[in-house]
Amino acid sequence: MAPPCRPDAARALFLDRDGVINIDHGYVHQEERFDFIDGIFDLTRAACRLGHRVVVVTNQSGIARGYYTESRFHALTDWMRAAFEREGSRIDAVYFSPFHPTKGIGPYRREDPSRKPGAGMILQAARELNLDLGGSLLVGDRLSDIQAAAAAGVGRALLLVHPAERAPEDPPCPVIASPRDAIPWLM
Repeated sequence: MAPPCRPDAARALFLDRDGVINIDHGYVHQEERFDFIDGIFDLTRAACRLGHRVVVVTNQSGIARGYYTESRFHALTDWMRAAFEREGSRIDAVYFSPFHPTKGIGPYRREDPSRKPGAGMILQAARELNLDLGGSLLVGDRLSDIQAAAAAGVGRALLLVHPAERAPEDPPCPVIASPRDAIPWLM
């Protein structure tokens, strides 16, 4: 259940990372493999102009699988945030889940409420950043993103399906083909 809206709470634009911010090449953890998706900077600039907080919520099972470390993830995140600033935008916060229930190694092998479709990352952001979840928007490229938004009480969710991909039959929310297509939904 979503926390109650406080009068001073801010609306947020929640973004998945791989597949929404950058092309999902599979377990992206190096700057040279990080290709920004066309339109993402336009979307975040619009969100910032409207006073939304921009929050990334991302499963990072590559950490759980031992493909890269948390410190490598943080280094790439710092680089990514700097790129947004250079583009006249910003990312206010990044939340990540380094766990996987079956493929994880050691302490990373577990069910965790932070891992989407769980709502943990979104609810943590709402508490820490004083967010109005009901007035917020999530853009994701997987059904687990949309399920997490619903579980947390995010008011609107959009499924980003790139033109070369097929949209699921009977999607649970509106489908968009570019991050730019989400701009009208921020209003």
